[in-house]
Amino acid sequence: MTYIQNEEELEERLSRPTDADAAALAALEGDLIILGVGGKMGPSLARLARRAADKAGVKKRIIAVARFSNPSLPSELTANGIETISCDLLESEKLANLPDIPNIIYMAARKFGTSGAEHLTWAMNTHLPGRVAERYRDARIVAFSTGNVYPLRPIAEGGATEATPVAPVGEYAQSALGRERMFEYGSAKWGTPVTLLRLNYAIDLRYGVLVDIGRSVYERRPIDLRMPLVNVIWQGDANSWCLRSFPFCQSPPFVLNITGPETLSVRTIAISFGKHFMIEPKFLAETEGSSALLNDASRANKLFGNPAVTPAQMIEWIAHWIQKGGATLDKPTHFQTRDGKF
Repeated sequence: MTYIQNEEELEERLSRPTDADAAALAALEGDLIILGVGGKMGPSLARLARRAADKAGVKKRIIAVARFSNPSLPSELTANGIETISCDLLESEKLANLPDIPNIIYMAARKFGTSGAEHLTWAMNTHLPGRVAERYRDARIVAFSTGNVYPLRPIAEGGATEATPVAPVGEYAQSALGRERMFEYGSAKWGTPVTLLRLNYAIDLRYGVLVDIGRSVYERRPIDLRMPLVNVIWQGDANSWCLRSFPFCQSPPFVLNITGPETLSVRTIAISFGKHFMIEPKFLAETEGSSALLNDASRANKLFGNPAVTPAQMIEWIAHWIQKGGATLDKPTHFQTRDGKF
C-alpha cells in the first residue's frame, strides 16, 4: 500500500485526471465556471478540471468563483492555471457581472449552522439557485444536491433510487430540495439543460464520515450507532463523475445519485479502524437504528463504472493519516443526525 504523506500529495491525488476525465473536457464545448468553489470539494474539482483539459490538449478557461474566506486559495488556484473571481453570489450586481460561460458547476450551499439561522440557509440553498438559474439560463448546469432530500430508508429496503419520492427531514434538507426545484423551474421556463447530483458522502483524508469514525476510535470516544449504515465515495471519484455529467444535462433535469456501490456498517467501519490502531472501539449503548439515509447509485455506476478508490483503501489511508497526525478540516459531518437539524 502506498500511503499519502501530506496535503500536497493528497491534492495531487484528488485532482489526478483519468483518461475519461480528459475525454469529458475534450468533448465539452466552451469554457467552465464553478460557482461556490471555496468549500471542501471545490478546489480539487477546479484543479481536476484544469488538469483534465491540459491532459486532453484543449484550450479551456476554468473559472473559480467564491467569496474566498480562505485568503490564500485564490493565489493557489491561480498558480494551478485557474482563473478566480471573488464574488458574493447573493449580491445581484456581482452575479450579473460574472462572465457568460456555457458550462456551469453549481456548488454554493449551506448546511451546518442552519439551526438558528434558517433564513440564511434558505437564501443560499433556494433563493440563490433561482437567481443563478435565471442568470445562466442559456448554459448547461451541473448542480450538486444531496441525498438528504430522500427519507430515511428501512434497512431491509436498501438505498433510495432516483425514482424514490423525496421526503426531506428538517430545514436544511427542505431547502436543498428547494435548490433542486429552482433549477427545475429554470429548466422548465427557459429549457436550460440541467443535471442534479444527489451526493452522500464524499471522503478525503481531512474530513468525511470515515474520518469522523476513525478519529472517534483513535481518540477512544464512543461511536453513535443510531445511523447504522452509510454510503461513501472518494472525493476524487465524485468530482470525476461531476465533470463527466455534462452530456446528461437535459430539460427536465437529469437526476443522478452519487455515492459508492457499497452499503457500509458503521460498526464494521469502527472495527476496521480498531484493527489498524490496535484499539477496541467503544459504542454508545443505544440500540442501532432500523433505518438510515442511504443512496442507491446503480445508475451512476452504469454510466461511469465503479469508483476507483474502494472503502477499504480509504480506511487504510485515513488510518495512516490519523496516526501520523495529518491535517483535518475539523468539520464533522454529523452523519448520525436523524432529525435533520444541523
